[in-house]
Amino acid sequence: MATKIFVNLPVKDLSRSIDFFTALGFSFDQQFTDENAGCLVISDDIYAMLLTEPFFKSFTKKDVADATKSTEAILGLGVESRERVNELADKALAAGGQPANDTNDQGFMYGRSFQDPDGHIWEVFYMDMAAVTG
Repeated sequence: MATKIFVNLPVKDLSRSIDFFTALGFSFDQQFTDENAGCLVISDDIYAMLLTEPFFKSFTKKDVADATKSTEAILGLGVESRERVNELADKALAAGGQPANDTNDQGFMYGRSFQDPDGHIWEVFYMDMAAVTG
């Protein structure tokens, strides 16, 4: 059985976050989506649980980080081509996301990043494995 990963992220406005990621072409598993959480399907084995801040807080004794003021993580998504990198980054910016860093083009690796409406940083990258091993 493949290991699945569920990344939990606090969000201020769940509907806005669902609309944002839907505009990028992602879907949500309705079985695990309600007024407190949205289950963002990234792949068959990768999910991001977008949790309202009060619900997120119920899982930790620590303060919840404000991703607009500090970076708690950078979420990297490896995709199949440079074109897909640009497509996702362009959709994110068009849907209200903000740029996070400059384009990173190292020849064998190409990436762009953006901040979602809550300030979480997403890095979309393509790595040409033939160029890495060749």
